Amino acid sequence: MQTTRTALLASVVAVCLTGCIGLGGKTPPFLLTLDADAAPTSGEARTAAEAATLTILIPTAPQKLRTTRIPVQQDDSSVTYVKDAQWVEAPQRLFQRLVSETVAARTARVVLDEGQYLTAPGEQLAGQLMEFGIDARSNEAVVVYQAMLVSAGGKTVTQRRFEVREPLAAKIEAKPAGEALARAANKVAVDVAAWLGG
Repeated sequence: MQTTRTALLASVVAVCLTGCIGLGGKTPPFLLTLDADAAPTSGEARTAAEAATLTILIPTAPQKLRTTRIPVQQDDSSVTYVKDAQWVEAPQRLFQRLVSETVAARTARVVLDEGQYLTAPGEQLAGQLMEFGIDARSNEAVVVYQAMLVSAGGKTVTQRRFEVREPLAAKIEAKPAGEALARAANKVAVDVAAWLGG
């Protein structure tokens, strides 16, 4: 009797777990993320006057990028998504974190995120992530970031557009698409850091 109850309980738990995991559709075989090629030195301390800090904000994005999927531009008016490709979180947040890490590693700036901004307001880097996907026409990963640097106090605004295209080493699939986008995003982040550190 005890064995039957145990087997029945195990079956019920398995069914419940399957139902939970299956919520929201098929789970992709793996999730994609962005890692910075450069990171700040561990244990390094930096000091800045209040107005000399830099807050890097999460960029805005068009509707096609406000998803964890990778868009593929088929032609001027058609967009699809890479099969089984999914980011661990929204690409705008991943890109913001990548830029923050790169700027902190490649410049002497004290870099803050949005949660720390109110404690030490200084310059702000805002902008729009205009493209972050695959162009099927050229078989390239494309990252376009329209940056906007706002001075402390908001008295001046400087804009600059950054664009990098990275060829795919294979056909358009989840892993090569994610890797090409990571390379392109890191190159944009390096260019942004050079601009801010100059």
